[in-house]
Amino acid sequence: MAKVPAAAVAAGGLVGGYAVARWTRKRPLGGVALLAAGGVAAYEWNRQAGPRTAAALTTAYVAAFAGSHPLAKKVGAWPAVLTAAGTVAAASWAVTRRSA
Repeated sequence: MAKVPAAAVAAGGLVGGYAVARWTRKRPLGGVALLAAGGVAAYEWNRQAGPRTAAALTTAYVAAFAGSHPLAKKVGAWPAVLTAAGTVAAASWAVTRRSA
């Protein structure tokens, strides 16, 4: 089975969660997608870099999700989600690359 980097899982969770919520018009479904991807990413972060790093990156994931909401009022929904996803992916890649 191919291994997907945690950075891609986290970014995909933010983008996918928003997409699911928008296209189904059911925000809780988007939350499920966001939570599932966040859980998988947190597991990988813990495995690759330890619990402290996993906690920090999980906090960044949640902060990016929360921060995308006010940002969306300024730049639009998709640009805000993509910015949040890119930021989390970059942080994840930088931290897990160093610990590998």
